[in-house]
Amino acid sequence: MDNKERIKNVLEFKPVDRLPALEWGPWWNKTMDRWRTEGINSSTPDILWAKPGMEVTSAAADIGGVLGLDPFRVVWLAINGPDCPHPQAEGGGIISNVTDYHKIKPLLYPEPAFDLNYLKKLSIAGRTDGMALWMWIEGFFWGPRKLLGIEPHLYAFYDQPELLEEINADLLAYYQRVLPQLFDIFTPDILLIAEDLSYNHGPMLSKDSFDRVMAPYYKVLTKLLKSYGIHPMMDSDGDITQVIPWLYEVGVEGLGPLERMAGVDVVKIRQQYPDILLLGGFDKTTMHSGEAGMRLEFERLLPVIKSGGYLLTVDHQTPPECSLSNYQLYRKLFLEYATF
Repeated sequence: MDNKERIKNVLEFKPVDRLPALEWGPWWNKTMDRWRTEGINSSTPDILWAKPGMEVTSAAADIGGVLGLDPFRVVWLAINGPDCPHPQAEGGGIISNVTDYHKIKPLLYPEPAFDLNYLKKLSIAGRTDGMALWMWIEGFFWGPRKLLGIEPHLYAFYDQPELLEEINADLLAYYQRVLPQLFDIFTPDILLIAEDLSYNHGPMLSKDSFDRVMAPYYKVLTKLLKSYGIHPMMDSDGDITQVIPWLYEVGVEGLGPLERMAGVDVVKIRQQYPDILLLGGFDKTTMHSGEAGMRLEFERLLPVIKSGGYLLTVDHQTPPECSLSNYQLYRKLFLEYATF
């Protein structure tokens, strides 16, 4: 069974020989800096996240392959074109109102949306080498926030809801144009909609705001994705549990990365929602604690592992407190608990 087959079966609650060995995201720079002092070859590239224009090489040749991960590549579809300005500060915006949006709109929603020749190479690698393709797109909370900035975006739900609706209508229209073009070249094995709409005490918007500004566009998008056999999943840091019923209503089938430090308990989620797809959930803060601490975490997750519909990964990026030897131990224990 190759990686693509395993992912497909997991997402359809079908039997597998073992769970896919994946990472939710690229390793932190500080983590990689530490590992390179502890034995990872400094010349070995970290290319889990596909970069347009790079040669498509064997996944066994990158750090993921060296660490025993299954072959996969991640692509990110961004709404800002190459000439779009960047915010002047982290979390800042590039527009303030509808007039600004109309001025900058020609620099958004790029077409072609991606390097199509590069996607063709990834697709060929998927067919010949079993390399799985993991795609991220920017959602109807993330997209407007990216343009307005974090704080102004939250105020806009009250002060400028019509602007948020206009942006999301444009974003949906963009996806309706470009996603079929991309899916004609390759169909992603995993698709996550980037949102980050929760923090450690729950969602950053109300259900009424979600229903007005996001839900109508989600319903159309998820229907499009499902028509290609894709299982739509949402990515959000923080405590996402309150949002799960909202997701069901708009056709989202799964969520991640299920951060334990934010109070997310995947065991309780699986008990309450037996058919939801789950990704992440392994408490990253146990990864420096050695075998005893990590084994306790795997034991906690074992009922979910056995239930199906679960892609087990670290619940965000592996922190620099985790040594290379402890990560290798994590991988060893992963194979022990994730093999059936």
